[in-house]
Amino acid sequence: MKQDEAVQLLTDGEYGVLSTCGNDGEPYGIPLNYVYRKQCIYFHCALTGHKIENITGNPKVSFCVVGKTRVLPSRFSTEYESVIVTGTASVIEGQERYEALLGLLEKYSPTFFEEGKKYIERHELVTKVIGIQIEHISGKQSPPDQQ
Repeated sequence: MKQDEAVQLLTDGEYGVLSTCGNDGEPYGIPLNYVYRKQCIYFHCALTGHKIENITGNPKVSFCVVGKTRVLPSRFSTEYESVIVTGTASVIEGQERYEALLGLLEKYSPTFFEEGKKYIERHELVTKVIGIQIEHISGKQSPPDQQ
């Protein structure tokens, strides 16, 4: 997949799977909503939890988005498109944090934007925002004409 197509899939994807590794060496993958802005992936979460512990211990992460898929039974194959990102995750603060939350609102709740801004304010103290600084993007697809 061309780089611009991979970025478009990352921009348009509904959810992605964040993969981390714990201090015990155990892998951990969790699906989550996200927004892609300015070459960074942002998501929000609780203040504590397994993914926060893993990111604190090892900030290197992988993030995967799967776009359209279609099983092709007669060909014993599948049409698909996916993008995998590797990068470094960290807690985001200040204006960048607020803009990331607004980006999530724009993506997932555009018709409730004003209500969403109030929601952000009410949950300020119980929401953490994590950013993944992207180091590598790789996209792959299997269109029907190449099966």
